[in-house]
Amino acid sequence: MNESALSRGDTLEVTIDRMAHGGLGIGHASDGRVVFVPRAFPGDTVRATAGKVKKSFIKGELDSIVTAGELRVPSSCPAAELGAGCCDFAELDPAAELDIKMDVLREQLRRSGIEGLESLAIEQHDLPPVRGWRTRVRLGIDKQGRAGLRKYRSNELVTSVGCTQLADGLIDGLVGDGARRFTPGAEIVAVLDGAGNRHVVETRKAPRGRRVETIREVIEGSGTVVEYVNGREFSFPATAFWQAHVAAPEIYSAAAGQWLAGRNYQQKIAWDLYGGVGLFAPALSEATGGKVISVDYSPAATATTQPGLRDIDIAVKSAKVEQVAAQLPQPGAVVLDPPRTGAGEQVIRAVAEAKPQAVVHVGCDPATFARDLSLWHSAGYKPEKMALINAFPGTHHFEVIALITPDKEADKPAQSSV
Repeated sequence: MNESALSRGDTLEVTIDRMAHGGLGIGHASDGRVVFVPRAFPGDTVRATAGKVKKSFIKGELDSIVTAGELRVPSSCPAAELGAGCCDFAELDPAAELDIKMDVLREQLRRSGIEGLESLAIEQHDLPPVRGWRTRVRLGIDKQGRAGLRKYRSNELVTSVGCTQLADGLIDGLVGDGARRFTPGAEIVAVLDGAGNRHVVETRKAPRGRRVETIREVIEGSGTVVEYVNGREFSFPATAFWQAHVAAPEIYSAAAGQWLAGRNYQQKIAWDLYGGVGLFAPALSEATGGKVISVDYSPAATATTQPGLRDIDIAVKSAKVEQVAAQLPQPGAVVLDPPRTGAGEQVIRAVAEAKPQAVVHVGCDPATFARDLSLWHSAGYKPEKMALINAFPGTHHFEVIALITPDKEADKPAQSSV
């Protein structure tokens, strides 16, 4: 086939050279156009169906593996084998996963255009376990009342088997042969909490890109999750946000505490933005020795006073961060843990104008994280430390934590060349 004349629906063969953001393998058509193929890894030669066809690139859908590369291994997830969108790296050698994610992050940082980032040392952390790490899951319900995982880019469900991301016992009796039935069209949230209890609640289906927190029915357990981090107890509804990987909360809070410590803060106030139930509040309180202001829009996260934070001077504001950040008293330290869409210009400008001495920024999407770093750069701040956390093994997702501090070089007058 003349690939320059490719149209949507046509088939092409391509060898994958490297990975792009979003878990897409990158190759090239014979005419030089870049080809993106999901679930294809470096070294693979694949056959793909052209989807979006543009002058400079083609987005394809994987049809078959013509020749498997050295990084391709047997699938670690039976649900992904049946088309579920859970583990797009299920057939990638786990030993190569962290390096691939680092390459993706470095490319996104390069695209930000910030000078000097290429020389910044970035810590790398794998979080064990690599299977059975997820302690909470949201399941769809089909017309027959069967619970399951959604297929890749589809509303169809895989209802016969579970995903190997999920902790042992999390979906026992909920998915597969002989499983109980639920309200068609609803969603089920299942959680195994830090006290060893399973909670299963029913909610309505969430609109695309949004969370639904209202519990329609508690099916099993109390519906109130208990988690422990560094000896502190957190209690909240099963639908509220909490890190999915069982090891993530302790790793993240420890990193924030270490990076923020020992800075002799002039302002004894800290902001915990997108604070959720207050995971980072202890680290902020200890670092600054003062009051923590936590802001989050989630009613499920902010409605209850946390038992593990009773010794901390904390004020919780149930509001959108972009609406209140500019009105808060000046902080010494700030933690931001925004959703996948990132913090954005309005929030970063408000934080920068408050002139904190240190900011810990958590990013769960490398593209929006790199964009936010560029906004920090424009506001006179720069990354001092950075770490890639492989908190979603078996998938293309990962998180990045950065320590952002004032760029002293940005305040210096330009040197005259005369």
